[in-house]
Amino acid sequence: MAVLHALVEVALAKATVYDPTGLTTARIAVIALLVGIAALWSALDAWRRLAGAGRIWLIASLVAGPVSGVLYVIGRAVFVDRTGADELWPAVTGGAAFTALLILVPAGLGLFAGGRVQRPAPDEDEPGERPARRPRPRPAPRPRPAAED
Repeated sequence: MAVLHALVEVALAKATVYDPTGLTTARIAVIALLVGIAALWSALDAWRRLAGAGRIWLIASLVAGPVSGVLYVIGRAVFVDRTGADELWPAVTGGAAFTALLILVPAGLGLFAGGRVQRPAPDEDEPGERPARRPRPRPAPRPRPAAED
C-alpha cells in the first residue's frame, strides 16, 4: 500500500507541473480509488477469515504512512522537480498521518463488511467436483478349516 500511495502522489505531482489548477477532479478520483482498494483488500481478508487481520491492517497503515512519505520525496526528486531533503520532514509527519488514515479507516470498514459476508457453501452436485471416497472396509479373513488326518 505504501508503494501504491507513493506512486499515485508522484504521478499527481508530475501532472500538476503541466496543469497546476485543474487537477481537483483527478485528485478526488485518485483518493476514492485508494480508499476503494484498501476497503476491498481488507474485506477480502476478513471474508477469508484471515487470523489477526485487524492487527495486520493497523500495523500496515502505521508503516505505510512514513514509508510512502519517504518514497514520495524520492520519487518527486527523481521524476518531477528535484525536491530536496527539506521536504522529507513534512512528508513523514503530516503526509504520513494522512496516508495512515487513508488506509486505516477504509480497512476498518472493509474488515467489518467482509466479516459479515457469508462464504458460499460448496455444492455437492457440481459436476467438476467428486465427493471424497471412503475406503472400502476389507473383509475379515476367514479362518482356515482344520486339516483332517
